[in-house]
Amino acid sequence: MGIQEELDQYGIDGYLERYRQKDLLRFLTCGSVDDGKSTLIGRLLHDSAMVYEDQVAAAKKDSAKFGTTGEELDFALLVDGLEAERQQGITIDVAYRYFTTEKRKFIIADTPGHEQYTRNMATGASNCQLAIILIDARKGVLDQTRRHSFIASLLGIKHVVVAINKMDLVDWNQETFERIKDEYEDFAAKLQMGDLHFIPMSALKGENVVLESGKMPWFKGGPLLDYLESVSIASDRNLIDFRMPVQNVLRPNLDFRGFAGTIASGAVKVGDPIVSLPSGRQSKVKTIERYDGQLKDAHAPMSVVLTLEDEIDISRGDTLANPNNTPRLETRLEAMVVWMHEKPLQLDKSYLIKHNTNQTAATIRDVRYRTNVNSLHKEEATGLELNEIGRVEIETSRPLAVDAYQRNRDLGAFILIDRITNHTVGAGMIVERSPAERTLARRRASADAGTNIATRRGSITPAQRAERLGQKPFTMWFTGLPRSGKTGLAYGLEKALFERGIFCRVLDGENLRGGLSDDLGFAADDRWEHQRRAAQVARMDNEHGMVTLVALVSPLDADREQARRIIGPENFLEVYCDAPLDVVEQRDDRELYARARRGEIEGLTGVDAPYEPPLSPFLRLDTADKSVEENVAILLDALTGRGLIG
Repeated sequence: MGIQEELDQYGIDGYLERYRQKDLLRFLTCGSVDDGKSTLIGRLLHDSAMVYEDQVAAAKKDSAKFGTTGEELDFALLVDGLEAERQQGITIDVAYRYFTTEKRKFIIADTPGHEQYTRNMATGASNCQLAIILIDARKGVLDQTRRHSFIASLLGIKHVVVAINKMDLVDWNQETFERIKDEYEDFAAKLQMGDLHFIPMSALKGENVVLESGKMPWFKGGPLLDYLESVSIASDRNLIDFRMPVQNVLRPNLDFRGFAGTIASGAVKVGDPIVSLPSGRQSKVKTIERYDGQLKDAHAPMSVVLTLEDEIDISRGDTLANPNNTPRLETRLEAMVVWMHEKPLQLDKSYLIKHNTNQTAATIRDVRYRTNVNSLHKEEATGLELNEIGRVEIETSRPLAVDAYQRNRDLGAFILIDRITNHTVGAGMIVERSPAERTLARRRASADAGTNIATRRGSITPAQRAERLGQKPFTMWFTGLPRSGKTGLAYGLEKALFERGIFCRVLDGENLRGGLSDDLGFAADDRWEHQRRAAQVARMDNEHGMVTLVALVSPLDADREQARRIIGPENFLEVYCDAPLDVVEQRDDRELYARARRGEIEGLTGVDAPYEPPLSPFLRLDTADKSVEENVAILLDALTGRGLIG
């Protein structure tokens, strides 16, 4: 039903109300040059009766001058608006078009296919929920197809339609369609692409665009418009993590002070606790105001004004969140950046970073790598040129409240601005650091004071200390599932060594959490830091001639490798306490496993967090069938054989 038919049936008020209630799908078309992107959009608009008669008449007139379809209407001319686009038959700028059907309203971004306009494609994709990637059935998957697919994946687009176009030029051949589909799926497997949907079509002929094609009875998936109208996008937006960047502080009179903004993610209701970042000041939501009155609750992407029960200092650029679920406050960001300017990226140059409603100075400290978007290989780089994509480390002058882009688009995206010209030079997506990278970032931040710190060593060497004690220092690192017997073995061995006159001590993970690590939780980066601290203490013990026995789950090989590097491989002995999951669950008098299976606790190793057994430990001990005494005897024999004890 066209616009005029809806107006005739419902009247202007009824039409506007129906339009307001429809949900909105933003999508883009992309792919290589001349794959038919603009033609597809023109066909969608024309066949869904969303083009006015004078537009069609003008396009028919232009078809004779600029068209590529002979006497027929060139549907691409309904979209390509620039004179240069019409003359060259290509899309240069991002063209936005709007249309609606009875089920949904749409905003289309028609993006250019040329490699030199990659930045334009990234701009068009940044706000889209779905991407239509066109492939010419005669040519198959090309480099630019891969490039645009990578960018779509990088920008977190969850739904991808692979439209294999120009099927009329390959005689509607099913084998051609299946071959291209298999080739694309092999490539997409390397990317984080979620919902993939394949449609064979001919945009020029109108087959499988709005109406189901009679030329390809072997395809049962329905036309493109049916999919666009039915694809589920309700769960795409993050409705868990409440985030609201403050755009403005409203103070119309002495009795009202509200904070205006668009809810970026999550939901909020009257009475909810609120924290303002970066200050950390807390209050509760008093009212939620909107243009049409007060609300009891609100959710993304609504624009609202919040008033709070307490007078706390909040200004534009601050972020409101739930105190129990906050974004990270960071001055060092890891991000993927699309470089968008002719002048290349410069390390240590001061740029402006615009992140939501916040803007501050930023410096790019390092380019980790450049991504070859054709092969997806990571390449060494010291900078980025126009249209190149790479991972960088950015330092900001003020802390920013950020989430990873894949978790929250609004708090995970930013742009970089040249401070002299005010040109936008880059667009970035914040990435989640691995635990190792977070720890390294913390250490690097503290190490920035290295110019003010000079480490000093006394005149007594570790060898002299060991000689004075009459023993050989080492660290034995006990690893295994929770309740696999690590701590019992460590204390058993400590007693046996002490009876032999050896100075030693046990570093038990749970005991450390009551003191040295009492500021850490159980998130992955906190666990990594907990293990790093234990390894540093063990290293210092060894340097003072002592033997240290560490009992930690340390579930990942990377965790234990970090400890090996800190302590030194010559002093590091890894002992794997091997007990099956059913055995350790039976021993669990604190019911950790039972609580984890009921969903009461998260991240328990062996239930919803992985454990990677050591591949080549110093010793593997059977802690399921052998007693502590038997295993201690095995340990003593092994240490004697290594010459570490007499």
